[in-house]
Amino acid sequence: MADNLTQIQENAPDNMEKKLADRLSRIKNTILVMSGKGGVGKSTVSANLALGLAMRGYKVGIIDGDIHGPDIPKVLGIEDSKLRTDGEGNIRPVEAAENLLVISVGYLLDSKDTPVIWRGPMKHTVMKQFVRDVNWGELDFLVVDLPPGTGDEPLSIAHIITNGEEIKSPYAIIVTTPQDVALLDSRKSVEFARTLELKTLGIIENMSGFSCPHCGETLDLFKVGGGKRAAQDLKVPFLGAIPIDPKIVTGTDEGRPFVNGDSTTPAAKAFNDILEKILKSFNGK
Repeated sequence: MADNLTQIQENAPDNMEKKLADRLSRIKNTILVMSGKGGVGKSTVSANLALGLAMRGYKVGIIDGDIHGPDIPKVLGIEDSKLRTDGEGNIRPVEAAENLLVISVGYLLDSKDTPVIWRGPMKHTVMKQFVRDVNWGELDFLVVDLPPGTGDEPLSIAHIITNGEEIKSPYAIIVTTPQDVALLDSRKSVEFARTLELKTLGIIENMSGFSCPHCGETLDLFKVGGGKRAAQDLKVPFLGAIPIDPKIVTGTDEGRPFVNGDSTTPAAKAFNDILEKILKSFNGK
């Protein structure tokens, strides 16, 4: 892993800040997907958001910003892909699907079991390289899957994306589950976004109820409605609730995002409604 990182660092040009500004100028919108705590399905939401936008014809890139737990390659079924460089020393992102490009620290690891043991400055450097030194081309959306909490990675990418007055401020989506402990931490993510003057698109409540496939009865395994109430309290939009679906778990493990599957399932319908609300936020500007 060290050799891979050294090679990337050596390829960085002298006019790094100019290159960063040029790269950012080619990205129309950046969406940071955040959560207050782990285990709420944030990476699943990030991957399906990026793929859903790509399927609608938008040019999309996704940065796997969860450096210590890079799951995006697994969720998108591209774990075995390799990074390459172009003729100018830039990193070529992995093409996950038509219109969808991906970069992840997972591609720099010696094996899937290799831990990433880095302090904050190293993580900031790599996050910056994932924007500046990756040949993204022209993008309609750059989706950044961030680790839980409000630490180094969210702070780094927010500062990187807002580099220069001409650069648009990134947007934020907060993913939560309905139970109180998840909502408590997710509220902090909303306040984090406000502190950094990010534009909050809204809150998504994941794992919201379970519809029994046998009797059709809905079971509130983790409660329901907490995300909507939090959105109302914090005066931010509520984007929608995604119900629990065992097929999502199976599909995620097998690298098959559910947004690319049966569009008639309750989860797929809910997520497509969320996508339309997100796009309306941009198209209505």
